[in-house]
Amino acid sequence: MTQSIYISRAAQLITLAGHSQKPAVQEAMSDLQIIENGSVLIEDGKVTAVGPDAELRNKYSDRIGSMKEIDAAGKVVSPGLIDPHTHLVHAGTRENEYAMRLKGKSYMDIMEAGGGIHATTRATQAASHEQLFEESKKRLNKFFLHGVTTVEAKSGYGLTLEHELKQLEVAKQLHESHAIDIISTFMGAHAVPMDEKKNPEAFVDRVIEEMIPEVARQGLAKFNDVFCERGVFTPEQSRRILEAGKKHGLIPKIHADEIEPYAGAELAAEVGAISADHLLRASDKGLKAMAEKGVMGVLLPGTAFFLMAEFARGRDMIDAGVPVSLSTDANPGSSPTISLPFIMNLGCLMMGMTPEEVMTAATINAAHAIGIADEAGSLEEGKNGDVTIYDVPNYMVLSYQYGMNHVDTVIKAGKPVVVGGQLQ
Repeated sequence: MTQSIYISRAAQLITLAGHSQKPAVQEAMSDLQIIENGSVLIEDGKVTAVGPDAELRNKYSDRIGSMKEIDAAGKVVSPGLIDPHTHLVHAGTRENEYAMRLKGKSYMDIMEAGGGIHATTRATQAASHEQLFEESKKRLNKFFLHGVTTVEAKSGYGLTLEHELKQLEVAKQLHESHAIDIISTFMGAHAVPMDEKKNPEAFVDRVIEEMIPEVARQGLAKFNDVFCERGVFTPEQSRRILEAGKKHGLIPKIHADEIEPYAGAELAAEVGAISADHLLRASDKGLKAMAEKGVMGVLLPGTAFFLMAEFARGRDMIDAGVPVSLSTDANPGSSPTISLPFIMNLGCLMMGMTPEEVMTAATINAAHAIGIADEAGSLEEGKNGDVTIYDVPNYMVLSYQYGMNHVDTVIKAGKPVVVGGQLQ
């Protein structure tokens, strides 16, 4: 049994209450449901009460005295941040490609020459289970330090059944052994292997006929993702892969319209995907379809920032009624960061989002993007005791002071895992 905790007297307690049944859209994304001088009770790892400090102290006076009290006076308290799109489990880095891009090479040029995803695939295939576990564990610890309490983790650097399973098995072991919750996505369709470029259909068939059934049989993933992009997988190939996943109980996700307009957003709406991610070049038609079907737009401004590309039209998407969330896209090639707070900065500075909208996008809407909004993403009775405390007087400072880590305390399922900015 975890210790009971009373987080008290927060200058601003951001609850995000009221959006658990469906994502916040348009004006609702600015509705943070803030309680000033607010407090939270956490018992047995779950939130049991939320409200003004005076009210809770009066109502629960017989219990608060025996709880561990965390004084949040002068600080901001929010639900634990959620990162709904990462490539957590991998080996190696690609700083050499970063240097190449600074000299004029494009991301797709490097990939087509055998670098990019293929470089990380080679490193990941060569790595042992133990190596992948230890490297990924270090990344998870850094996520904690930046206020993140749940991450989605994709495979996709294996590109064979053996190595895709290895990535997913590592993610499962980390979920079971690390305090952070990990939601796994199968992404065997991340790239066509270099030695199969001349016959991509054979690889697509193998993903559909061999990989998806085995991943589903072993229960190693909740979602099925595909990189729908010219030179990678066509919309028709992507549709076949996503529909095959649905037959095996895997919920569709899609890397859509990242490099050029390619009808990825439209496809996400057609197949009933839970989210379409990237969307830098998504069409107005595709965004309208997503809004109509309630497909979450997971925006990854760190990728545009690092690739020096045009940013996704976050403002337009929100105004059009697309539910929007934010993520780091943590990966070694196009977004080598684990700082979700910095991604929130970019949401404001580069995509026209407001401080309120980026907070919603990194909490309750991010929870919806990975199907866990009934248990995480807001501070409401019965939900997980996942809390992030920032050493700032109001939430506006979080977007005003960019590139800074203001996380003071992180509580995961009722257990303090970061205190005073230090991992426990």
